[in-house]
Amino acid sequence: MNEGVHRQTTESPPRRRKLVLCVIDGLAPAVLERELEARRLPALRFLHDHGRYVRGVSTFPSLTPVCLSAIATGGGPDLHGIPHLVWYHRDEQRIVEYGSSFAAVRAVGLRGSVRDTVVNMTSQHLSPDAETVFEALEGAGLVTGAINFTCYRGPHRHDVRLPELMRRNRWYETVYGPRRFFFFNLYESDATGAPLAVRSRTAGSVDLYAAAVGRWLVTRDGFDFLLYYLPDFDYAAHATGPDDAVGALTRADACLGELMRAAGGFEEFLERYAIVVCADHSQTRVTEVVRLERAFAGLEVLTPRGGSPAESEVCVTGSNRAAMVYRLPAARHSARELAARVEREPAVDLVLFLEDGEGVARREGEELRFAPAEQGGFRTHGDTAILDPLQYPLGLSRAFAMLVCRNAGDVVISAAPGYEFADLGGGGHRAGGSHGSLLAGDSLVPMLTAGLEADLGELPSITELKGVALAHFGVRGSGGSRVTAQPELAAGVG
Repeated sequence: MNEGVHRQTTESPPRRRKLVLCVIDGLAPAVLERELEARRLPALRFLHDHGRYVRGVSTFPSLTPVCLSAIATGGGPDLHGIPHLVWYHRDEQRIVEYGSSFAAVRAVGLRGSVRDTVVNMTSQHLSPDAETVFEALEGAGLVTGAINFTCYRGPHRHDVRLPELMRRNRWYETVYGPRRFFFFNLYESDATGAPLAVRSRTAGSVDLYAAAVGRWLVTRDGFDFLLYYLPDFDYAAHATGPDDAVGALTRADACLGELMRAAGGFEEFLERYAIVVCADHSQTRVTEVVRLERAFAGLEVLTPRGGSPAESEVCVTGSNRAAMVYRLPAARHSARELAARVEREPAVDLVLFLEDGEGVARREGEELRFAPAEQGGFRTHGDTAILDPLQYPLGLSRAFAMLVCRNAGDVVISAAPGYEFADLGGGGHRAGGSHGSLLAGDSLVPMLTAGLEADLGELPSITELKGVALAHFGVRGSGGSRVTAQPELAAGVG
């Protein structure tokens, strides 16, 4: 007996595997499941056969900047403060545009939009109260890495790798991120020999850049935690629709396989690493693109091309399948009155706004009021079918987290199936795919784990992934948002 006790106290604890979190942007569960069944994705099929698979839930709006910020911080917009691809900055009285389209970027100004997307979103717009997974793990002495991930805040300084002319004109600047940081060739913590990331998006060049960097890191055992972001499937699905972007998914699988083979093979990879593969949001097909501004005819609407913030009544920020309406200083109408202007538009599925501290969701003249209850869950009053959980998974918590975001519009709009809201440049994805709404088609995501001790459970949120990473390493971090942590239960229904 004593000998056995002695062995237990002198042996080293079991070695904890390193962790890779791979995010395939825009991947719909049904597309992945179909291709897995057909065995056309060797790397993902291997992980599926050696791990666990569930469907999870994105944030609202289900748009990439919001979703990636949720993955990094463990909370929704109420915690991290990023509300949309395009939004009105009340303090600075200007429109922020993270790259809905080239036309939208030109409409607000190329230089400002690029700086907002690359630098300001993480360094200025992301709430200082939101701790990122990189900050938490690096604070515990671990080495973290990120490839092309837009919410990257961490403790290490990184200087831009660009010609002096661009640095002198302050297109970019010093940023702070994880120890191993690679961002589209603009910032590179290490010289890896990776090719130019943006040379051909249609051929998957961004994912190929990630594969080259990932291979370099794995062969050098260069991280404890790596966020491996593959965005080219989303790019292809926008153009053709998610069901017809199989070629891009095949390339993403090959890039993931490249990372795994760098460890010596698929089996050898799982001996050294645990992995989570997920999407940030899904996509659905679009047949019609509409301009929401027409619903506010007769009002002074602020646009990038005209109007004064002090004299305008509203600012309408739409992109993909979500939109927001901001009341400006000259506004004569309440949020409820502005919502009524768009509620019956064919392109609109839901309008949401805050009133007397409660969330209000309206569709076709019917209304549901909801707010977090003190004892947990939500108290509701009205037609609960408006946010039916089968149509809107985790709809109460996701909607409320958006409504109380400090940068959200006074009215938030979720698009009806098949519709998209034109961006500030008039762009859209007609006959392609899009996302952003509260509906399940835009919001359900695949989640695949292998080598991970934790069980994600049923219908996990992407906001749980930071906690999964911290728990894997036994690290304590700051909590996520109160709202998105709420169970989806009604405490009282009127």
